[in-house]
Amino acid sequence: MKKLIIFYSYTGNTRKVAKYMAEKIGADIEEIKTDISYSSDYDKVVEDAKAEIREKRTPKIKDIAVNLDNYDTIILGTPVWWYSMAPAMRSFLSQHNLKGKKIYMFATNGGWLGHTFEDMKELLKGSDLQSTLNIPFDEDRQRISNKKIDEWLGV
Repeated sequence: MKKLIIFYSYTGNTRKVAKYMAEKIGADIEEIKTDISYSSDYDKVVEDAKAEIREKRTPKIKDIAVNLDNYDTIILGTPVWWYSMAPAMRSFLSQHNLKGKKIYMFATNGGWLGHTFEDMKELLKGSDLQSTLNIPFDEDRQRISNKKIDEWLGV
């Protein structure tokens, strides 16, 4: 069976990492997109996201183009928003059954990881949970080496 990387990205950092990983391991890749885009005004996004996360709201997302049944290993990537996964990732995990699949998780962030992976695990009951990777950034500069990502990927 094949590997799939599913991610959500707001600024492009998570997208950059997901694409790098997909190339390294020959995985298919799928981006989660919201029906309505978040504002480009960072302060507005912060306030909106804070409310969504506090209330565990799930924004509407577009349908994915892949059949999840074709994959046994899935890598999930999300930016950290208010110490948790981005609401778009919560939407995806709430809508899709990943039971029995090997799940790896990575998170990009500019501060503190918080309880991101714990929150994701709550929505992944019945999945074969594997390792996680925290990938900190300063703005758009990745603060861990690609070598560390390669080691995590097993390449």
